[in-house]
Amino acid sequence: MERTQLPPAPTPAEPGGRHRRKRTGLLAGLAALGLLAGGVAAFAGSGSALATTAASSALGNNWYASAPYLMPEDNSPPDAGAVMDATGQKAFQLAFILDGGSCSPAWGGTSSIDTDTTMPNVISQIRAKGGDVSVSVGGYGGTKLGQTCGTPEATAAGYQKVITKYALKAIDFDLEEPEYENTAAIHNEIGAAKILQADNPGLYVSITTAGTTAGTGWFGTQMLNEAKSQGFTPNNFSIMPFDGGFNGAASQTAALTQFNTILQNTFGWSAATAYAHEGISMMNGRTDAAEYFTQADFQTVLDFATAHGLARYTFWSVNRDRQCSGSVDPGLSGSCSSVVQNPWDFTKYTVKFAGATPVTTPPTTPPPTTGSPNPGVCTLPAWSATTTYTNGNKVSYNGRNYHAKWWTLNEVPTASGQWGVWADDGPC
Repeated sequence: MERTQLPPAPTPAEPGGRHRRKRTGLLAGLAALGLLAGGVAAFAGSGSALATTAASSALGNNWYASAPYLMPEDNSPPDAGAVMDATGQKAFQLAFILDGGSCSPAWGGTSSIDTDTTMPNVISQIRAKGGDVSVSVGGYGGTKLGQTCGTPEATAAGYQKVITKYALKAIDFDLEEPEYENTAAIHNEIGAAKILQADNPGLYVSITTAGTTAGTGWFGTQMLNEAKSQGFTPNNFSIMPFDGGFNGAASQTAALTQFNTILQNTFGWSAATAYAHEGISMMNGRTDAAEYFTQADFQTVLDFATAHGLARYTFWSVNRDRQCSGSVDPGLSGSCSSVVQNPWDFTKYTVKFAGATPVTTPPTTPPPTTGSPNPGVCTLPAWSATTTYTNGNKVSYNGRNYHAKWWTLNEVPTASGQWGVWADDGPC
């Protein structure tokens, strides 16, 4: 699956290129999921056993927010229990659910959840050790349920089968190529996420999408606008700042800052509220575009995430969290990092994040899409220091609404006072 696709000619291009997670190594070209390879330990389990262990193994949201991606059916999967023992990680993001045909969920689009036996064994093993899992739906390439199910309700019904089958407390919507260029499909996916959130109280829902040096690109912004139009607020919106234009942690934290502004402007949030609903999904070691992110980069991003109160910190993938044998950098691999490291070095950073983040549930209650807004919820675009405003332009700032009386740039609304450029229109 090479990154060769371009947006349709009439569609605005993504600044800095489009970046998406790629199932590397053994999954080139959307290879079918096959027999379990490598060292995933067998652990007897069944649907009823999963439901029983899920009741006792549900974790605080800090663990679902730190869960690194794991492919138990490909890319030389490691033993999840051994990773837990070595790092202290308690949760994993199992990837990926695609459409198996006729709006039916299947691992990689080929292994139906109705007949799957590998995943229940892996999930039972993790839960028996006091951990839990989230499942990621979508990913790069392949056919997603949102493209085939026709409606948000039908899409939600397909994903509800996954939640029920594996007794899930968390789910991740990985909305990227090529699905997120399809407005109807994204409408179905966001609508499904909203339905699942309502039908499964306490369900942890993350939305993962492409990252650019500007935060996210045109399609990512359109996805956020779709969420706003449907009145949907997940636990977090996460970007993937790697591939095409990124160079070290500084470029990633800059993208997170830019994305924070996009969230403020889209939802009318303050910077702090936006960070509380913002996350990052990285790629360890060598990326698809031959960028390199080391343990030091992960530490720098971790420091930024904890300092700014980010809601999620994860990476792709545990399968790659080990040094390649022979040549340290044999090229892009789905089963090793192509950088010097000890086994599970990168997973240890997600464990640190889980320990540094609060276990309380971030607010996910969405603002209404019709009628009067909820008291205290700012619906106007957040004020930006880099935006030029003219007479009548309206903004929100620190929980209050303002309108400009004449031209202004980089003048904080609260600094204007009675005779300044900004007129105070009262609390949101």
